[in-house]
Amino acid sequence: MDLFHAMRVFVRVADAGSFTAAALQSDTSTAQVSRLVSELENHLQARLLQRTTRRLSLTEAGQRFLEQSRAILDQVELARVEASGAHLVPRGRLRVHSTIGLGIQLLASLAGRYDEIYPDVYLDLILSQRQPDLLEDNLDVIITLSRELPDSELIAQRLGTVFHVVCASPSYIEQYGAPKVPADLERHRCLRLADPVFADSWSFIGDGIEQTIQPSETFKVNVAEAMSSAAEAGMGVCLLPDYVAVPALQRGTLVRLLPLFRLQEKTIYALYPSRRFLDAKVKTWVGFLKAELPQAFAGYHQLIQNPKYWA
Repeated sequence: MDLFHAMRVFVRVADAGSFTAAALQSDTSTAQVSRLVSELENHLQARLLQRTTRRLSLTEAGQRFLEQSRAILDQVELARVEASGAHLVPRGRLRVHSTIGLGIQLLASLAGRYDEIYPDVYLDLILSQRQPDLLEDNLDVIITLSRELPDSELIAQRLGTVFHVVCASPSYIEQYGAPKVPADLERHRCLRLADPVFADSWSFIGDGIEQTIQPSETFKVNVAEAMSSAAEAGMGVCLLPDYVAVPALQRGTLVRLLPLFRLQEKTIYALYPSRRFLDAKVKTWVGFLKAELPQAFAGYHQLIQNPKYWA
């Protein structure tokens, strides 16, 4: 027996005062309505209606069940309306995961602008260096960086490209000199970011030739901002994403090295479960990032090309 259907029919019988009237409202037969109410009573082990040849009346148990049924069915209908409208109106809590650097440098400020446009969405921005599981961690969207499209069953939307630059502090350059070609880095103190793309080697392209060097084992950290601080303190040469490097370049606490050589790039993707019945808050957040992030990255890329930041 479909309990919700039986409850709906029972409410119609109670409201209409007869099986026949309820049958007309339900587009079914009087016998089917009567049988369904009897099955409901058997299921509940309680008599809900007193029946005579001329009228129906609710028992005390029937009256209590009617009140509870109305409340339950109202909640079910409210849930149905809200769920069916989720793909139309952005509202509710949106859980987004990102790496720490990207979240601090870009997403946190963009979240404020998104909130102005969609005030009924409450954004939870979770920052860490680990790669989360979208379903197990109860996330709506993962913002991730990769050299190629992530191998995943999730939908991936490209949000932009991040460039990396080699940097060091002016004090370090004054003491050890600036490398002229990538091979010169073999004799420098290279600070390493614990990153699957650049952890083992740094690959440069210049004059159509690719050159790969193995950074020295001097210092390693898993957060780009901490790497930047170490380099600003004069610890050595580091490789930073442009959105982390630019503030230090503008402050003059770092300078860019080897500007004529291009490093491997990373693409930023938004990952989410499915395009089918996509929740409006997910759709609007991803669409907002697709509009805003490429402009931000273009601005960073233009800044790192400025010779005034070069060693």
